[in-house]
Amino acid sequence: MIIGVTGSFGSGKSTVARMFKSLGTKVIDADRIARGLIKPKTKIYKKIIDSFGRDILKDDNVIDRHKLADIVFNNKERLNRLNGIIHPEVIRVIKNQIKTGARRMIVLDAPLLIEAGLAGLVDKIIVVKLDRKEQIRRLLNNSSLSKPEILRRINAQMSLRHKIRLADFVIDNGGTVKETKKQVIKIWDKLQPQRAQNHN
Repeated sequence: MIIGVTGSFGSGKSTVARMFKSLGTKVIDADRIARGLIKPKTKIYKKIIDSFGRDILKDDNVIDRHKLADIVFNNKERLNRLNGIIHPEVIRVIKNQIKTGARRMIVLDAPLLIEAGLAGLVDKIIVVKLDRKEQIRRLLNNSSLSKPEILRRINAQMSLRHKIRLADFVIDNGGTVKETKKQVIKIWDKLQPQRAQNHN
């Protein structure tokens, strides 16, 4: 069984994915895959440089993700162009990892699960929600981004309301870590009979 975990930027989906991992699932992290794909000398790296120029590079020739984000989150056409370069390759790697995954349950941690067309790969969708004010507060505390940068990234994604409409389960991450874990365990318990059924 493959569970897709998604949400809005900074809503806590990776925290939820880690909680599932602690229960024994394999976690595929789409963001981590994307970071690996843009390393120097990869074909995706070359495509990004061809498309966005060498100004996005640091002194050591590594792509400055902050600079690249500034460019794409200010321009929808450029964001679509970047996604068009990265997403097909991320999807290919994810499919490969699913195929080789020995665990009976796999959690796919993907912020753009629905936008990137990955929903068809999963059996269930979990959306992690967080009140907008709290989302911004946590991001201001835990990242180096300014409020306008945070808002641009949130607004570039599909609205949380729309994602919730497509969800099989919703986790409210507005409380304590303990409260979030309780919701994760509840979903985990609910999925056990289905998991056994799928395996048979």
